[in-house]
Amino acid sequence: MGCGRVGALLALSLEQRGHSVAVVDQSPDAFRRLPEQFEGNKVTGLGFDRDTLTAAGIDDAYGFAAVADGDNSNVVAARVVRETFGVSNVVARIYDPHRAEVYQRLGIPTVATVRWTTDQVLRRLLPMGTTDEYRDPSGKVVLAQVDLDPAWVGLPVRRLEDASGARVAYLTRYGDGVMVTASTVLQENDVVHVLMQASDGPAVERALTGRPPAAS
Repeated sequence: MGCGRVGALLALSLEQRGHSVAVVDQSPDAFRRLPEQFEGNKVTGLGFDRDTLTAAGIDDAYGFAAVADGDNSNVVAARVVRETFGVSNVVARIYDPHRAEVYQRLGIPTVATVRWTTDQVLRRLLPMGTTDEYRDPSGKVVLAQVDLDPAWVGLPVRRLEDASGARVAYLTRYGDGVMVTASTVLQENDVVHVLMQASDGPAVERALTGRPPAAS
């Protein structure tokens, strides 16, 4: 739902990956953002209207993304699709970060656009310690990007886990995601992504932004 710049790019990206896609927007002019080669279904109407969703093929849908301009319409559409049509893979774009937290805890997966953009800009300006990338619906488990003291370079990932109590989910190395093993050694410019309890965030940050403890 939503054929703005994000919706159009998302629809095209999904189609290029071999998926069948339907795009819903209340303005027929919005579909001009889609390239001529787009083969998906284009449906004019409100994305939370049942008849419109049915026309778009919601009964056979694997997933639904609500990326219109309004927070309210995105959340209403996401709830209708999940609760009325039983689609489990649903995500809503939310501009208001406070609303995003509430909806996330209610079990509605959200992308908090303003918060995500702010975090990404700040991370490129300042050393941040840790920056949340994902929280589970309960808000208790966090996937976070964490800055490291340069002294960690050359040490195995297991040393980092032992010192912080967090689990390294993966590394970003020269732009590529890298799964870690017990023998993985941290290299210069690695970006480290850890899984941890939200309540452990300050302790994990202190451990990893400081120098590593001496090996036992």
